[in-house]
Amino acid sequence: MLARHAKSDWADDGLDDHDRPLNDRGRRDAPEIARTVLRKGVRPEVLLASSALRAQQTAAAFADAFDTEVVTQEQLYLAAPDTILDAARATGAAEVMVVAHDPGMSALVSRLADRDERMVTCAVAIFTWHDGDWDDVDATPPDEFELITP
Repeated sequence: MLARHAKSDWADDGLDDHDRPLNDRGRRDAPEIARTVLRKGVRPEVLLASSALRAQQTAAAFADAFDTEVVTQEQLYLAAPDTILDAARATGAAEVMVVAHDPGMSALVSRLADRDERMVTCAVAIFTWHDGDWDDVDATPPDEFELITP
């Protein structure tokens, strides 16, 4: 699963990008989307998140719903698609969620889905490969793909 962080707060122009929190909509959307993912019968074994505050807050809402821990990875902050995919692969887990940023997230989702996709804030892309392993991700099309948006 690939998730873009929820809507962030731009009220403080002087705030460093890395330190921007979620706004009211973001704090409302993240738990709602997490519940939607759970209703689909999907629960990540590992939840990776960018170190940016807005990604951490989004991941915390998902972690509460999934009853899992958040693993923070600095390299996911504004990461390129290959960095995001490498981080997920490195877990070795069968079900992984990565919470990160655009434009890397939209680029990776588009590449894996083999069609142009735009990851709006708090969107979650769910990919399923029924056979194979992490070597098959990015080498073969997914058996199932679903994009959940607020």
